[in-house]
Amino acid sequence: MTASPDLITAQITDSVRAIVADVLSVPADELSTDTDLREVEGADSIKVLRLIARIEREYDVELEDEDVFGVSTIAEVADVVRKALDQ
Repeated sequence: MTASPDLITAQITDSVRAIVADVLSVPADELSTDTDLREVEGADSIKVLRLIARIEREYDVELEDEDVFGVSTIAEVADVVRKALDQ
């Protein structure tokens, strides 16, 4: 039995939220799917690059720069990861 697309998206979103929380040193429960990563205290370009690198390692994908730098929320990052996994 395979997981539904909605369940997979929810799992990716939860994982991305946990990675964001760890890299940016903020509690995960303070991050919603609509959290703008550019507005999280302590976020800077270096941490965002670390965040993307960690997500790529976690999911064994290579995210395209234009996809990554065109998003700002946790949900949008999770969507980019989901699309990369589908390819």
